Amino acid sequence: MATNVIRVGRVEILALSDGSLEFDLCNFFPTIPEEQWQPYEAHLHEHRVRFNLGSYLIRSDGKTILVDTGLGPRPADAPDAQWGQLLHDFQAKGVRLEEVDMVVMTHLHRDHVGWNLTPRGTKYVPTFPNARYWMSRKDWEACHQPDVQPARFPNAPTCVWPLEELGLIEFMRPEQSLTRDLTTVPTPGHTPGHMCLLITSGGERALVLGDAAHSPVQLQEPDWVSRADMDPDLTRQTRKALIERLEREQILVAAGHFEAPGFGRIVRLDGRRYWRGL
Repeated sequence: MATNVIRVGRVEILALSDGSLEFDLCNFFPTIPEEQWQPYEAHLHEHRVRFNLGSYLIRSDGKTILVDTGLGPRPADAPDAQWGQLLHDFQAKGVRLEEVDMVVMTHLHRDHVGWNLTPRGTKYVPTFPNARYWMSRKDWEACHQPDVQPARFPNAPTCVWPLEELGLIEFMRPEQSLTRDLTTVPTPGHTPGHMCLLITSGGERALVLGDAAHSPVQLQEPDWVSRADMDPDLTRQTRKALIERLEREQILVAAGHFEAPGFGRIVRLDGRRYWRGL
């Protein structure tokens, strides 16, 4: 039975979710002919791809770190939307918003920053009132580019930009130690500054994947890129190198868009890689 909590040495990782999104295959993977999905139908839902909107709460070195904040509140004109659940999940799992010391964003796409802020009148307040908000400078710069922002970072003006005025932003560097157990791993391509997070503790390791892969199928088909990947060629290069490392070093993976809770490993069988969930 899948568990929502794992331990990596002295570090605890709790899986949370803001709900899910579904897309037509040809919409999200427009360069992949539908017939090529036939061997992977077990990963589909009525010929659609479904993505968990996963976040991870990491307790490390006396800090409580939230990695990614989902898509955000369900819009009033979409009452049946399958997202907007993150704060309910916090409550259900007995976690107070005030406990979070650090919000770390793997990247700044809309489904990873949605609960950063809460509107209050004409202003915004941090949803996690005691947290600093960590992001890559490259993504911060990209989400301000007029020719990029509307399509690639549509909610940045409401979910990211106000953090600067509030004085809450910390820029994280590649290979930076955020705690003694948590290090940033640069994995560009999906966005210019996309980062994974490596947890190392007690001789054990785990990696928060972010959007280095959206589906377990991409572990077997690493060249398959989605419409969300901003630099497809760099995404392929980054993903292949990362998958090889995860398999070679047997690093546990926390994959936010895989089926919840998203914990598993990359294994090899008959010469091919597969995802084995915990």
